[in-house]
Amino acid sequence: MNGSPDASPSIFRRLFDRVFPKMPDFFSLLTEQCQFVARSVGLLVEFMETGDPIVGEQIRADEHEADKVKIRNLHTLNEAFSTPIDREDIHRAIIDLDEVVNYCKSTVSEMAVLGLAPDKHCLEMAMHLKIGADALAAGFARLAREPALAAQDADAGRKAERKVEKVYRRAIADLFQGDDYINMFKRREIYRHLSNAADRMANCANTLHDIVVKMS
Repeated sequence: MNGSPDASPSIFRRLFDRVFPKMPDFFSLLTEQCQFVARSVGLLVEFMETGDPIVGEQIRADEHEADKVKIRNLHTLNEAFSTPIDREDIHRAIIDLDEVVNYCKSTVSEMAVLGLAPDKHCLEMAMHLKIGADALAAGFARLAREPALAAQDADAGRKAERKVEKVYRRAIADLFQGDDYINMFKRREIYRHLSNAADRMANCANTLHDIVVKMS
């Protein structure tokens, strides 16, 4: 018989860890994904300011990296024995955060294909998106420690989405003047991508708020 007093606890601990694996830190995983979103939207603002195709290429490259983070987070969620917050809320957050980055990529890719340069409406919508993305990153970062403040960040994210929609409606009203119909329909597609990105951002903010309520 092994007389070591540590033998039995060590065996028990290994068995316990095998049956009940350590819970992944989903707060950190979601925060990291939010930071990817904030980075991509920041590059989108830069692109709308400059029209620099190199920045557009960086957005497309970042989308591939963000996709890897999404896949990792989904895999971690699927394999997790337990989660610190509602599993469905985590899944919704992962998917919607990734969609914001996807719309950043779609926007710059289609602008290149359609031969469109940024305009003031694109820039203004991108700037509001950045404010919302930064709010989400802050909210998920302090969700575990300061959920009440995270709720304020969720409100800021939803407010940013409403501002994007106001700019979108104004942009459409300005666009459909005159008779350059080809340009109208091309540019409307770009405005719509930015509006869709804002919708996904609002979904993330709603999920963040739902998590806060359930943690209260």
